[in-house]
Amino acid sequence: MKKVLRKAALLLLVGSSSLQMSALADVADRIVAVVGNEVIFKSEIDTRALMLRMQYPQLMQDTGLSRSILDGLIDQKIVLAKAQIDSISIDENSVVSMASDRFRELSTKFASKAEMESRLGKSSAGILEGIRQELRNQQLVDTLRRKKSAGVTVSYNEMMAFYAANREKIPQIPEEVSVSQIIKYPPVSEENRAQSLATIERIRKEVKAGADFAAMAKQYSQDPGSAQAGGDLGFIPKGQLIPSFENAAYALKEGQISDIVETRYGYHLIQLLSKEQASIHVRHILIVFDRKAGDFAGVIRQLEALRSDIVSGKEDFAAMAKKYSEDPASSAIGGQILLSGSTNPMFSPSSLRSQLQQIIATLKKSGDISDPQKIDPQQGESFYAIFRLNERKAAHTLDPEKDYTYLEELALNDKNQQLFSKWVQQLRKEVYVRTSDI
Repeated sequence: MKKVLRKAALLLLVGSSSLQMSALADVADRIVAVVGNEVIFKSEIDTRALMLRMQYPQLMQDTGLSRSILDGLIDQKIVLAKAQIDSISIDENSVVSMASDRFRELSTKFASKAEMESRLGKSSAGILEGIRQELRNQQLVDTLRRKKSAGVTVSYNEMMAFYAANREKIPQIPEEVSVSQIIKYPPVSEENRAQSLATIERIRKEVKAGADFAAMAKQYSQDPGSAQAGGDLGFIPKGQLIPSFENAAYALKEGQISDIVETRYGYHLIQLLSKEQASIHVRHILIVFDRKAGDFAGVIRQLEALRSDIVSGKEDFAAMAKKYSEDPASSAIGGQILLSGSTNPMFSPSSLRSQLQQIIATLKKSGDISDPQKIDPQQGESFYAIFRLNERKAAHTLDPEKDYTYLEELALNDKNQQLFSKWVQQLRKEVYVRTSDI
């Protein structure tokens, strides 16, 4: 168990959810490693060990934890240097958002702000900045890891060899579901549409007259996720934006500002910062449509009518989702919900917010469709939706034949991890590394 947890700790440091907060202890600090031109302090190791033991109490008696953390930090610094050389880019906007969420989660583990600052040896602002920097490092490492694993596959023989060697260690596959949805927003009144259009037109005139786009985004944009970052959305892969927004963005030249673009969220101004073959870096200003006074009753009636036609067999759910659902990502594939970055229609209900978990729990058998439900997202406007349970798989022990895709993914991840580790070890030979006892 200790080996498994120490491996988990290493993963937290190198490629997942580590917390880099170099708190300086009250006693004199000292250097425990030199990696190229960078140093690692013992206080940093101690702070990381404290955080991991708070998260995993089983590590309390693990005397080798500090060494695992140090090895992970050395590898991380080596890989980050390589990422910098290769000019790896990341989504800075998502880093800011995730850092805020991680900071709020961390603060709940302490009785007060003062206790947190005392235990970690930093101000709240310093802790937040440490988390932000570490998340940025994680994204750089993960991006480089994906780049290195591009094109890697596993054969059937490799997959079965992995299963034979690890079958006793593979945990039980948790419950999985496949769910489809039809989403409807209340219509926007003509008065509100006109007000929003007048506002974005005024902003566009100021920008065209020479006003700084980022400053205008900070002042006026109503997108809570990007406004404070000057509207910066970071690099976004092709196909992940609403079509009308994406088409307008890809039509721009670097530095150019779009005409007014309408999406279901509202009116946008878009500035293209840079463009690659399969991704773009953009910033935008959004003036949202106010749907608070919208016809929610009419939306409920429409969804009830759709549900009735589908249940009676008169209509097909996928066809109705393509025709009526206002979620571009899922409507294009018949309402099928896919988790971010995944092509697998099956996912664990626990990966969803509690409100959606509760709705899906009421759907007992394949084909069951919920009544219209009001959904209140953490960000953005409320909407109504109906959900269909396509399939439910109970938690079970992995079966190589029935769970072929799941096993293939495990084997591929293991192969990629081994290849990445070998590559990191090769990089170690090219970088000066000196360590001392910790």
